[in-house]
Amino acid sequence: MTEQKNDIGTAADKANQIWGDLIPVIGFVLVYNLLRITNIDFGWVNKDSALYWATGVLIVLTLGVIANKVRHKQPIPPFLVITSAIVGGFGLLGILLQEKSFIYIKPTIQNLFLAAIIFGSMAVGQNVWRVMFKSVFALPDHAWNQLAIRWGLFFVAMAVWNEFLWRTYAPGFEAPLEFAGLTIAPAGTYQFLGLTFGDKNAEDVWANWKLGNMVITFIFGALNVPYTLKHLQEEPQN
Repeated sequence: MTEQKNDIGTAADKANQIWGDLIPVIGFVLVYNLLRITNIDFGWVNKDSALYWATGVLIVLTLGVIANKVRHKQPIPPFLVITSAIVGGFGLLGILLQEKSFIYIKPTIQNLFLAAIIFGSMAVGQNVWRVMFKSVFALPDHAWNQLAIRWGLFFVAMAVWNEFLWRTYAPGFEAPLEFAGLTIAPAGTYQFLGLTFGDKNAEDVWANWKLGNMVITFIFGALNVPYTLKHLQEEPQN
């Protein structure tokens, strides 16, 4: 039991690092603010392109995290692979097409996809959360289900939070943002649920909140540790 409790910290760390390690996020924020604050202007490297360069750094560092795990023969969490693919895919689209909207909505897609995996697995009688962590510690089925539901709802909440942030602080689009025939965001300023979106030019707030989101995730993970300890059983399952 003592050895299992010592492993709880490791399990909590894994749960908190589903979006990837902290280093890529720090790299993103540092590069973004360096270009925005210093007003560097070397051709394509300037204040206006800060988001693209920061996203490129985020992609490279995220791949570096995976490569480091492979080099040390460490297991790669499935969610890390999934989120890295989304980060790389939407990030590259944004950079290559010079379209910031792909970068803005990337966290929304990422979080909704993770929530879909969790709730989808439960709908077919499985629990992906249990599959990921059953070798670390043992819990009864109802506890695994409760943790899965909590994290699934958390990812949905974070998707909604990202939508609020980018729509509030990113400058309005010159043309409507459309995807698969649906209008994601109208052009310019617009109203929704009594709130005004697209009327601020404060992209910096959205970009720097990446660190804030990591803090929120760490706190949420820590809040779930007491529940995990309460239901801890004798032997982890293989």
